[in-house]
Amino acid sequence: MPELASPSRSTGLVEILDRVLDKGLVIAGDIKINLANVELLTIQIRLLVCSIDKAEQIGMNWWRYDPRLTSQTAPAVAASDLNDRLDRIERQLAKLSSSD
Repeated sequence: MPELASPSRSTGLVEILDRVLDKGLVIAGDIKINLANVELLTIQIRLLVCSIDKAEQIGMNWWRYDPRLTSQTAPAVAASDLNDRLDRIERQLAKLSSSD
């Protein structure tokens, strides 16, 4: 039956996906679990589907600063800083051992 599938269907799907990513789509819902009129659990679900460009337009850019998603790492400690720290530690140890 693949010969019966029309190419316009896939084009329509691409157009819908392009429109959703361009404009954005919000899905929101709440799930509440009650037992004998006592609320046991509430789950709020908020889902935004859009392109990165659209997300940045509306002020969402959390992925730029998430360390798990960025390749930027903390700046390395310079060797001179490490040597200074080591010298201070050695001086403190010498003071402690001479005071005993």
